Amino acid sequence: MDASAIDLYWIPLGAGGHFVRWNGRIYEAIASWRQHRPSRRLYHAALVVTDSRGTRFVIEMAPAWNERSPDRGVVRTGTVGTKHLGRYRAFQYEVRCWRNGRIADVAEAVQSPNRVSTDPRQVNTLLDLVITVPPLTWGRDELGSGDMWNSNSLVAWLLARSGHDMSAIQPPSGGRAPGWNAGLALAARQQDGQAETGAAGPVTGRPGQVPVPGL
Repeated sequence: MDASAIDLYWIPLGAGGHFVRWNGRIYEAIASWRQHRPSRRLYHAALVVTDSRGTRFVIEMAPAWNERSPDRGVVRTGTVGTKHLGRYRAFQYEVRCWRNGRIADVAEAVQSPNRVSTDPRQVNTLLDLVITVPPLTWGRDELGSGDMWNSNSLVAWLLARSGHDMSAIQPPSGGRAPGWNAGLALAARQQDGQAETGAAGPVTGRPGQVPVPGL
């Protein structure tokens, strides 16, 4: 039996960490005041992708320092905040496609797992795409999309590029996922053939087969 599946998890921002949670609340309070709307709960998105053989991959973007496992499936690195600080690990992020990995604080996930696909073609496309995501700067709007690039951008980009109906995929009621629209904007531009993002050249092969410079 084909085990192909893509499951989306919504993790409350700052789950398991008071510092991140309070920073998120301050950020959302300022954002909602500027946009003249009610404050919402913020979420971080992660994916669990199972291929046709039943092999499970956890896909997410996270700070380089928050996980020490040597087999955590790093396929891309990038800078947080500003490229000038990228040489310091504290200002680096990782894109992970972690075979049989784990999602931190998954017990606090809301309305999850949300199965968005069982199509083996979408599974294969998504797994091929994850190693090609451009290393844009986390927390910056380098695309001019009106939204910053972050972990939610990665998930939105992967789902959009692998052919999902993005109008049907939304955060839990009363919440929002900052960075989501940046991922959608990049996907739309790439699909239209209009954007060059400055990413590294084309990468072929599956996660685990591709060396990552600097790691």
